[in-house]
Amino acid sequence: MNERNPYEAPQTPIVGTDSDSELAGLGERLGAALIDVVLMMLIVLPVMFVGGYFDMVMEAAMRGQQVSLLEQVKWGVIGTVIFYLVQGYPLSASGQTWGKRILKIKIVDLQGRKPSFARLAGLRYLPMQLANLIPFVGGLIALVNVLMIFRSDRRCGHDLIAGTRVVNAR
Repeated sequence: MNERNPYEAPQTPIVGTDSDSELAGLGERLGAALIDVVLMMLIVLPVMFVGGYFDMVMEAAMRGQQVSLLEQVKWGVIGTVIFYLVQGYPLSASGQTWGKRILKIKIVDLQGRKPSFARLAGLRYLPMQLANLIPFVGGLIALVNVLMIFRSDRRCGHDLIAGTRVVNAR
């Protein structure tokens, strides 16, 4: 007798995905993110230095204050623009940041295709970049976003928002 467990999870296969694409490993994703962060720091920090941001922070700290929210948002926008200038080409060409390209992983949609640059920029990256600008809460949102990688499908919050996943590139 073949009795079905009423509490068993559905066993329906996922249709419409590229089953040949193997999900990228946690190490590769972390490595790619670290490469991207170092690359951005090498570009953004000199811009902030020349633009006077560090002097502004030090002056505010000497007065026992912090930089105004408007200045923080301005520099957040500048950082976001620089991110798209640096990462825009590889994202639009292959669905990869420079770090992902080096470690041979890529972003695909749930059908295994390269997502449009508009989807990547507008849904995958921009919501998290905007959330990071929110005082206090932004850091918590960013933490929850990246910790979601430990799910079985290895999709972070930004992947869920954009309908993407990260796989090994061939």
